[in-house]
Amino acid sequence: MRQPLFDFAVQCAGRVLLARDLVLGRVERNWTIQDRSEPGAARLRIESGKNVLDAVVVVPTAKAARASVLICHGIGETVQHWFAVQQLLAAHGVASLVFDYSGYGKSSGAFGARQSELDAETAFCTLARLTAPLPVSLLGFSLGSGIGAAILPRVPAHSLLLCAAFTSLRDAARSVGVFGILSLATPEIWNSVGALRSCRVPVQIVHGGKDRLFPVAMASNLKNACDSRAELVVVPGVAHNEPYFRPRLSYWGPIIAHLVALPATAA
Repeated sequence: MRQPLFDFAVQCAGRVLLARDLVLGRVERNWTIQDRSEPGAARLRIESGKNVLDAVVVVPTAKAARASVLICHGIGETVQHWFAVQQLLAAHGVASLVFDYSGYGKSSGAFGARQSELDAETAFCTLARLTAPLPVSLLGFSLGSGIGAAILPRVPAHSLLLCAAFTSLRDAARSVGVFGILSLATPEIWNSVGALRSCRVPVQIVHGGKDRLFPVAMASNLKNACDSRAELVVVPGVAHNEPYFRPRLSYWGPIIAHLVALPATAA
């Protein structure tokens, strides 16, 4: 029963958090990228098994693209939350694709842990095809950090970036607090520490110094699980959701530098 209950809880939590952001005016109910007149941006529909995913791809137009990154977002987010980040990345030569998991936003179906991994793998292949021959990296944010680390052995990623990440799903449940006493009922999936021990690509871990959801100690533990190819960046004064609500180069600059420095043969 653990897995179905977890999948249901994630989908419900995502909808509650999205409703909160709508009420607070952080997102729009009928958002479209056409309203932004953003050159290089397109809305995609990606088939993932029986489901169809909503996705946004943004490629640089003012300068040649130097790298490409798939972004696996967090529990309370949709593609709309990440558009400003994609614009910032594109302005500095990085193409990106953000997708909504099955059951999220305008994606069909229902959220499931295994389905979300399939969604991420399918989205990665789509981005690799659209931006070939650029090196394509994986970026997981919060919930997406567990998904990104889990699928790493199954996609030809040039590097892995973990932002606002947790060490394992059970550790995350304990850290959140509200569900801490139920942590033993959390399914044994998305153990990023274990995944990083066998990682063979460069890893960058970026964490906000004021993250109250997942402590900086988690980021340090993730770094310690890697070999010397891992880099830890702690950005002072940044809270958990701030990187996409207020994207700034103080946070995204090190990520951009990491991506554009990747050689084409990094994988």
